[in-house]
Formats: sequence, structure tokens, C-alpha cells
Amino acid sequence: MELSPSVLSRPRVAAFLLVSAVVVAWFVVAPHLRPVGLWNAIAIVAAAVMPVTLLLVLLALPLRTRRWLLPAAGGLALAALASSLAGWGLAANFAKLWAAVFAGWWFLRLFEELSWVVIVACVIPLVDAISVWRGPTHAITTHHFEVYTSVAIAFVVPGGGAAYLGPPDVLFYALFLAAADRWQLRVVWTWVAMTGMYSLTVVIANAADVGGLPALPFLSLGFLAANGDLLFRRLRPARAPSG
Repeated sequence: MELSPSVLSRPRVAAFLLVSAVVVAWFVVAPHLRPVGLWNAIAIVAAAVMPVTLLLVLLALPLRTRRWLLPAAGGLALAALASSLAGWGLAANFAKLWAAVFAGWWFLRLFEELSWVVIVACVIPLVDAISVWRGPTHAITTHHFEVYTSVAIAFVVPGGGAAYLGPPDVLFYALFLAAADRWQLRVVWTWVAMTGMYSLTVVIANAADVGGLPALPFLSLGFLAANGDLLFRRLRPARAPSG
């Protein structure tokens, strides 16, 4: 049984608009503020900018069943490209964010069983780790970082710096959050765990001074940690009746 309201409630819409206004205001103002130093910037993005921005995905979650998700994702991807070419960085950034979110929600429709989501959560960390350390993501971030930033979603800090999540990072973030809603897992705790794990990647990447850190292993760990006992009870084989 699924639990997914067909429309956003008025309080939810009001909360979404309020958080959107705060996020947009920050993204407009932050580049014009004085730099605050590396670790202060890391604290700001990990504790505030990333969680508040991703809160929008949680607030918009009831839209995950809409029929227009796939065309909306395609349209937003084109809008992001056009905005980037026009030099409209803010519009491009949010178009990329919602294109990835809508794509993740639509992609979940292809999953018939909760077990499929668990399998993906176990497989994508390995794929992402190989890609970041030795695969195409490594080549792009090492030799063509401007290509990565042109498609990645930025979370800005004072002075114009930013932390980034790639489109797959946001796509699977949205997919796992929607899966928690669809199969009545712990939606809020899933959001808390996955968001916290993404913030943790920012801290670890800078503490270890690495050019790129695979984020999907942290995402999968957050999803599984928030729902592990429920997943175990739902997916373990039923016992045959005795006698």
C-alpha cells in the first residue's frame, strides 16, 4: 500500500514557498559576502545550505506520483542548458536540481518491488566508487572540472565558493526518499539520514583533501540505516507453517 497525497496541502505549500524564498535569497546574496575561511564555509554548507536546500525535496514529495514528471524533467534539463548558455547561473542551478529530482521520482515507477530498491542501494555504491576513483567521473573532475560544474548542482557559501552534487547523486536521493514514502518506511528519518550523509561527504572530502569523494555509498548507507529493521522484516522469507 502506498501513502502519497495527490496534491500538496496548504501548510506544505506555504512551507515550500517559505523555504524556497530563503534558499533563493541565500544563493543570490552569498556570492557577494566576504569569504569566511575554508572550515567555516564547510560548516555553513554542511549544517545549513545543503540541508535547507534538500528540505525542498521532502516538502515537494507528494508530487512524486504526477504523470508529468518525465516531460518536466526533460524540459527542466533543457531550461538548465539554456540558462547556462545565457549566463543565468541561479536559474540553471535550480533547473538542474529539479530535473534530477523529477527524473528520480519517475525512475521509481520502474521498480515493482521494494527489494529492487534495496538491490540498487547495494550496487550503486560500488559503481559510484569505481567511477569516482578510476572511471569517467575521475577523469572529468581531474582534467575537466568545468564540465562537472556545468552539470552539477551547487550549494554556495559566502564569497562564491560551492560544494557540488552530481545529477546522479540527486536522482538517487530523490528515488530513495520516494521509495520510503511509497513503501511506508521512515520518510523523515530517511531524509535526515541521507541529508546528513551528504553533508558528511563534504566534511570528509575536505578533511582528506581529495579531489572527489563518491557520494552514493554514503547515500545508500543513510537509506539502509534509517530503515534497516523495517527492510529486514519486509524482505525476509516467510516461515512455512509447522506440522
